[in-house]
Amino acid sequence: MSMKLYVGNLSYRTSDSDLQQLFSQTGQVESAILITDRETGRSRGFGFVEMASREEGERAIRELNGKEVDGRNLTVNEARPREGGDGGRPARRPSRWEE
Repeated sequence: MSMKLYVGNLSYRTSDSDLQQLFSQTGQVESAILITDRETGRSRGFGFVEMASREEGERAIRELNGKEVDGRNLTVNEARPREGGDGGRPARRPSRWEE
């Protein structure tokens, strides 16, 4: 079973392929996605990597968490599922015209 990892504190110069290459040193990478700002397209400094197995994911955490890459110490841990799924927006209240 695969394991999805959160990777934080990335340099803004890091690309998807850089992430893929770095994590492939610890095992088989299923996917590597850098999160970017919707408006500017610029990296938000974090991403997600899916490793082929739980063992490879745990190895990546051991070997890469705290590792310096491009002058920044990476944060690598198991990704947690998003809570809610509404993008963090507050619930929409009906207007007084809809009552």
